[in-house]
Amino acid sequence: MKLLRYGPPGAERPALLDGDGQLRSLAGEIEDIAGETLLPAALDRLRALDPATLPKVAGDPRIGPCVGRVGKFVCIGLNYADHAAETGAAIPTEPIVFNKWISAISGPFDALHIPRGSLKTDWEVELGVVIGQGGRDIPEQDALQHVAGYCVVNDVSERNWQLERGGTWDKGKGYDSFGPIGPWLVTADEIADPQALQLWLEVEGKRYQAGSTATMIFSVKEIISYLSRFMRLVPGDIIATGTPPGVGMGQKPQPVFLRAGQRLRLGVEGLGEQRQLTVQD
Repeated sequence: MKLLRYGPPGAERPALLDGDGQLRSLAGEIEDIAGETLLPAALDRLRALDPATLPKVAGDPRIGPCVGRVGKFVCIGLNYADHAAETGAAIPTEPIVFNKWISAISGPFDALHIPRGSLKTDWEVELGVVIGQGGRDIPEQDALQHVAGYCVVNDVSERNWQLERGGTWDKGKGYDSFGPIGPWLVTADEIADPQALQLWLEVEGKRYQAGSTATMIFSVKEIISYLSRFMRLVPGDIIATGTPPGVGMGQKPQPVFLRAGQRLRLGVEGLGEQRQLTVQD
């Protein structure tokens, strides 16, 4: 299934995308794409519905973040060897963990805000993992059973704040609009192998990023198991799993960063694509 949320910010309603690309309202079935709706039994119930019996969503509404009431937005840094190389960083021996604040979450087509005083706002296309069945100390061999689905994430980053201002990476990661997710949450049964997906990103029509989840240093199941040693994962938690090479700060002969008025387009195989227009705050 492809699940999504539509409507004004803060008032999104649940829907699914049928086989013809038509939005079908789930408002009569569930309250939101969030929390217990993401548990296996709840997803099975939605999967049993005939989309043709659900009301069509009229018009061309805003598509919001594909998951609501997110509790944690956990990210993995430098998880592609070729991306680590372009940044000059050593290959990590354990996953590098940081957070995006949930206030950074935005819709896949919402404006991307460049912060006031920003010098180095950058892009990062990533595979997002949405937790269904939660838990602690999850064995690696069972980890994928804890996935409700997958989505596109743009891990937008202000590199000056992230890397040059002291402290942790987090403050360069959590500005408003720095966490677009969606357009859809594609349930895990539709993705045969999360380690065999192509990712790409373009700015103003120029392709900067093109990679594959096959080159991750730590796989999705390894990441889930690892994180669950240090925190309880709960339904609706989002994990951004790292980005392939081609970020702005890695461009040669000199870095390239975002300016107001530019258009981004990015996607992950089977999960749809995002489009954002940059605006200056």
